[in-house]
Amino acid sequence: MVRNRFDRRDWFCYAAGAMGRWVAALRLTGVGFFIGGAIALGVFGGHWLDGKLDTGVFWIIGLILGIVVAFYGVYQMLLPLIGNKGDGENSQ
Repeated sequence: MVRNRFDRRDWFCYAAGAMGRWVAALRLTGVGFFIGGAIALGVFGGHWLDGKLDTGVFWIIGLILGIVVAFYGVYQMLLPLIGNKGDGENSQ
């Protein structure tokens, strides 16, 4: 029996691979939004405190705190991906 170019099983495997790329792309997009949101929230929160307390230093503290939270959050999001890389090489 002659097989068509794309069988149903082949299409399913192709669709699953393409969906995996979309999932990875959306995950990275989410990481980017998390970074931007954490930094923006820190800066705007510091700016709000500066307005309430009539100072000019809290936006810098908010910026630094937002950057720290962003890096920690990205590390936590990517930790499962980083942890799976070394499991097969040096596991004892």
